[in-house]
Formats: sequence, C-alpha cells, structure tokens
Amino acid sequence: MKPIKFISTLLFAFLLVTACSKDNDTPEQAHEEELITTLKVTLTPSGGGAPISLEYRDLDGDGNEPAVITVSDNLAAGVTYNGVIVVSNDAENPAEDITKEVKEENLEHQFFYTPGGDLDVTTSYSDSDDDGNDLGIEFTLTAGAASSGTLTFTLRHEPTKPNTGLSDAGGETDIAASFNLTVE
Repeated sequence: MKPIKFISTLLFAFLLVTACSKDNDTPEQAHEEELITTLKVTLTPSGGGAPISLEYRDLDGDGNEPAVITVSDNLAAGVTYNGVIVVSNDAENPAEDITKEVKEENLEHQFFYTPGGDLDVTTSYSDSDDDGNDLGIEFTLTAGAASSGTLTFTLRHEPTKPNTGLSDAGGETDIAASFNLTVE
C-alpha cells in the first residue's frame, strides 16, 4: 500500500507543477540597450556664420579612460543658434548611427538641455515625436548676456511624455554629456 501512496503523491505533485506552467506564453522582447560612445552637437548661427561644434566621446564607456570633450568656439551674446544632435557608437567599425534609431523610436526617446552655473542661454525644441511631444534632436539655443557655465545634453529612454523637463520625465538615461561654455 505504501508504494501506491508514494506514487500517487508524486503524480499529484507532477500534475500540480505542470498545470501551472506557462509554456504557451511567448517571451517578451527586451529592449537591447545601445552603446552610445559619442554625442555631437552642431550650433549654426541663424544669421549665418561658422558653426560651433560640441563633442563628447567616450570610446570605452564605463572604463577607466575619461571622456574627451571638445568645444570649438565660444557663443556670441544675443545670437540664436539652430542646433542638431547626433549620437553614435564609434566603438564599432563602421560607426553605428544611433540617431537613426532615436528617430525611428521617437515615442520612446527625448533629449533634454540643462544649463548650469551662470550660463545665460535658453533652449527650445524644434522637432517632435509622432504624438506631437518634444523630441529634441533639433533645437534652438539663444545666447543671452556674457556668462559661463555648463550645458548638459541628456537623452532619456522611455520618458513620461508630455513632461515639464528632465525633473519629471522619468525613464532611463542613455547618455548625458556636459560642456563648459562661454557667452561673450
């Protein structure tokens, strides 16, 4: 009688475990995080003139080597600049244009611009996502009075949209790059 009781207990346990399994469910695709090594900003004066280039490059990501940050020139007081951001993975050969993916997945991304210190600049979005919310690959920057400070560009993945800025956007930061700028 004991072997029958043991076998029936095992059979019951087996049925209980297999009845609760979800073998028919399709696993959800996880978002593969892209590696962004480079953020380039081109600021073109709206009235004409030479563009200003800002570049953040960190080829080893979270490695030991510091990022290389370059700013080609100072901003001119009272000038409005048309800005364009390009992000890429330059660790690959050829480099992977991540900006294309941001445009394709525009509902899931947004750039933010955060001045710091005494930098007197204002920014506004010039492009939007498919729902009409801010995207930020294209923007305008107006340089105010002579000043200096930082300007940080942050790309967020899956932010809350619409939002009032980085403070209530949520999401995850794909890249954040700060530049020391001077308005003269």
